[in-house]
Amino acid sequence: MNIAGWFKHAFAVESVSEQALSREQTAIVELVCREVSERHLTAPALLFLEMARPLNFLGANTMHFFSPIISAIVDAQGYQCFATFLERRDAIDILCKRLEEMETQVASTTPKQ
Repeated sequence: MNIAGWFKHAFAVESVSEQALSREQTAIVELVCREVSERHLTAPALLFLEMARPLNFLGANTMHFFSPIISAIVDAQGYQCFATFLERRDAIDILCKRLEEMETQVASTTPKQ
């Protein structure tokens, strides 16, 4: 491969539209977002996610690093699945979108005083 061909693909990333969530990842996203929404922490969670957006891949790798220790405390398969989900380029967008959808559902079902 020549230098031009190598450089063209050196910084290539997967297309966001080509990736689909697995059943396990969808279940983890739903669980996390539901827990946040039920505790009425959607606004702080969205703020945190937007601030941490550049670090989501680093956070995912940190989770993989600590997985042997954490697996003694929590469900290892779910933890690994969430860490793998966070490696996606669109993970923060997916979480934010789902949190906003759940917040809208909660707001529409809550009686106004």
